[in-house]
Amino acid sequence: MNEKNSQKDAWIALAILSSLALITMYGETMLIPAIPYLIDDFKISYNTSSWILTAYLIAGAVMTPIIGKLSDIYGKKKILMNVIVIYSLGSLLGGLSNDIFMMIISRVIQGIGLAMFPVAFAIIREKFPPEKLAIGQGIFTAVFSAGAVVGLGLGATIVEYFSWHMTFLSIVPLMIILLIVVLRGVRIDSEKLITRIRASIDITGTLVLVGIVSTFLTGLTLLPNSISGPNNNHLGIILALFVISIALLPLFIFTQKRAQSPIIDLSLLKDIILFPTNILIMSIGAAFFIIYQTLPILIQSPTPLGFGGGPVATASVQLPFMVLSFVISVLSGFLISKIGNIKPTLIGSIISTFGFILLSIYHPSELVISLELCIIAIGLAFAEIGAFNISLVSAPLNQSGTALGITMLLFLIGMSLGPAISGIYLESFRSTVDNTNESYPTSLAYDLIFVTAVLISILSVILTLFITKKLVSKTI
Repeated sequence: MNEKNSQKDAWIALAILSSLALITMYGETMLIPAIPYLIDDFKISYNTSSWILTAYLIAGAVMTPIIGKLSDIYGKKKILMNVIVIYSLGSLLGGLSNDIFMMIISRVIQGIGLAMFPVAFAIIREKFPPEKLAIGQGIFTAVFSAGAVVGLGLGATIVEYFSWHMTFLSIVPLMIILLIVVLRGVRIDSEKLITRIRASIDITGTLVLVGIVSTFLTGLTLLPNSISGPNNNHLGIILALFVISIALLPLFIFTQKRAQSPIIDLSLLKDIILFPTNILIMSIGAAFFIIYQTLPILIQSPTPLGFGGGPVATASVQLPFMVLSFVISVLSGFLISKIGNIKPTLIGSIISTFGFILLSIYHPSELVISLELCIIAIGLAFAEIGAFNISLVSAPLNQSGTALGITMLLFLIGMSLGPAISGIYLESFRSTVDNTNESYPTSLAYDLIFVTAVLISILSVILTLFITKKLVSKTI
């Protein structure tokens, strides 16, 4: 294949994979306005309803390193297509659900589909030359924000005029079309030329990894609800989950050292570039989601503890953040292709830290918060694209699926840490509003959340400086 056709093939693959990301994020954000309807139809509590989102995230975190490993063994395209089928079946089952148990099962199946993204990143790395990789990566990542914008715009309309079932069922035909397009339009020549050793999957290591991730994230999810109220007697269960997760770590390391084909190559965890980069990506995920959960509560809580707004006000505050995330993600890809990935990552970390400092010091109105979120969006977009690019180019090509699976796992853990941290503060510091029996988070809770976000961002700056030093010394 000549260079011109190779470039055309790369852009076609990017368009297809970006459509996949767009539809997946569209489906997830469409579900958010449907949550109150699910609570009413299934006759469940707010705490129980949280598992509709949590089950998806935990399943995704568990499966990303496993699917990444499978893609290295059996081929990225083949595994990607299988994951698309699984995600489509989960979406269909979600649309047909008539109770919470069936819904949670469908969300777990959909969560397996979340593992398609490290495979997609690995395909993009193979298709694009090094000088264009950041552009492809930036566009692909930006589509996540675009999907969220589309989902927010259509979700409430579909729920109101059709039903929550359609938020799931509308995804199925789109995914079937994409499955056919992937089959016909995505070609990975290296997988045709390389004779693969059909290594067996490390079943023991896989089961131990599932136990570590699922017990840790389940405990993390339950932790905020155990701080106060009727669920505080669950604290023992939560501590037991954390103990199990920690106790399984030595067993996992032992199995990986002995396995012929380990599910995670331990050398990837010790890599002097990949390890701090993955921690950086985890911190970015935590910083992003610590405010993602907090701001809707602040905006919709009654005055004087909040702004007394509604869903429209919440969307108005957050929409500029999402739009800017999309625009900056695309632009940062082009910038990284010109000046490298370190400077944008460092600049982004500093900008987001500055934005969080402003948010922690001064947040008197929805307009001011929205403007501060714009600064944070610019910083986080640069830092995220830059950090992911460092991970992409630093991972060994023959282990790209495995390495990116680890990266996505830590990013998802960061995404879980953020809401857990904010949830602890929101539950710990509450007060009642006049003439009501309802309690809401106090200003101290929000102050502590924003200060924590500042500290996480400062950690991101320190990690970026460390990575910069190691990359410089590596090139000398």
